[in-house]
Amino acid sequence: MGLEVSMQGDMYSYGVLLLEMFTGKGPTNNMFTGNVNLHSYVQMCLPEQVMQIVDPQIILEMEEEPSRSMQSSTTNISKLEACLVPVFRIGLSCSAEMPSERMSVKDVLKELHKIRNVFLGVRGQRHQDGRRNDS
Repeated sequence: MGLEVSMQGDMYSYGVLLLEMFTGKGPTNNMFTGNVNLHSYVQMCLPEQVMQIVDPQIILEMEEEPSRSMQSSTTNISKLEACLVPVFRIGLSCSAEMPSERMSVKDVLKELHKIRNVFLGVRGQRHQDGRRNDS
């Protein structure tokens, strides 16, 4: 937007990428007209309608997962829904219009690790340096 190149610019791109990957819709999708764009679309739908905006392919893969794991399809979908809301929130934060409002790389990584651990059912794993990973 005419400003100096910065890490916050990289975070913007990362945020848009997250929103694209998890909705299956690009910023130039024909459904985005007027004041509605990918960012505002996701923002309007969170958290109540998260399953309506997620890429249907992700849901299909989760429904097929019980045959490979010992969990039911319903359990997998519930876990997915619980993890999608914070992932979308990260995407929204990173793609905020003002660079000062965007999450830092460090905070994004910390949040993504938490989400991964919830999704995998992992708690309190230790880092190689001995710190606990449940913060």
